[in-house]
Amino acid sequence: MSETPQHETVTTKIVVPDDQSMVALLGSRDELLQVIEKALVSDVHVRGNEITITGAAADNALATRLIDALLTLLEKGQPLSADAIDRSLAMLAGGGSDKPADVLTLNIVSNRGRTIRPKTVNQKRYVEAIDEHTVVFGIGPAGTGKTYLAMAKAVQALQSKQVNRIILTRPAVEAGERLGFLPGTLYDKIDPYLRPLYDALHDMLDPDSIPRLMAAGTIEVAPLAYMRGRTLNDAFIILDEAQNTSAEQMKMFLTRLGFGSKIVVTGDVTQIDLPSGTISGLKVVRDILDGVEDVHFSMLSSEDVVRHRLVGRIVDAYAQYDAELELERGPVRSSGRRDDSRRGSR
Repeated sequence: MSETPQHETVTTKIVVPDDQSMVALLGSRDELLQVIEKALVSDVHVRGNEITITGAAADNALATRLIDALLTLLEKGQPLSADAIDRSLAMLAGGGSDKPADVLTLNIVSNRGRTIRPKTVNQKRYVEAIDEHTVVFGIGPAGTGKTYLAMAKAVQALQSKQVNRIILTRPAVEAGERLGFLPGTLYDKIDPYLRPLYDALHDMLDPDSIPRLMAAGTIEVAPLAYMRGRTLNDAFIILDEAQNTSAEQMKMFLTRLGFGSKIVVTGDVTQIDLPSGTISGLKVVRDILDGVEDVHFSMLSSEDVVRHRLVGRIVDAYAQYDAELELERGPVRSSGRRDDSRRGSR
């Protein structure tokens, strides 16, 4: 049987306009070229300022789009890295309309020479949703940037005077009854549960300014229980670890919204630390608020993990394990009990 045209080997040539762009594209010691070669199905050969790509037509087309996208990133002043190459290829292979340069050059906030940007299409859409809606839920596994990007948007809103203050809150549910046994004042007791929020703030603001901003009430970091009975006006409010709120706590928090304020709720429904029998407010809120105007749900996945690439694989492995365990346990009856008839005697 003759090979179909779509599988025939073809050759595509790309000429890079100048030596400086070529060095930036390939890396000073061709370390980025090695990343590109490993990522692509087609063979890549470089001679002078000419890149020759050999492979199936579809594979060559993807390779060409990747090279063009990387050159566009360079034109926009964005230095290349192995991570940028991998993420650009993932966006292009996904077939969406978002261009890598539009995602990877979207600056949110800069501090001490470091700029915080989204790194995936879903992160970009999450950031855009925060701009466009009053209440946004960022739901996804660990490492997807849910809280970090929300805090970057909060700092941006404060610096541009869109809000007068930032309020960061978390349930201290992990502490449970043990809070009373911890040494120190109440703030000393709850500090371990709020520490990740402080750490993110230090990445985005001058560390010397944070105590001053907190003393003035411009930035407030407090446990969720401190929100009860308040109306929060002209504020950017972030509820982190929202999977550890009860349905009642979630309602209490959302109804704190005042004039000129914005709320972002982040959480991971696969990491719930609530006592057995307590329903997570984050699990039910989508059913309750679905379709409500100016409320948006951004769903992030293992593909949006921006920590070590192994984290994404770990997230997927746990999701597969949980799915298999759920299948083994059998469906839940209307009474709320599981149907164990499938399992037999053990």
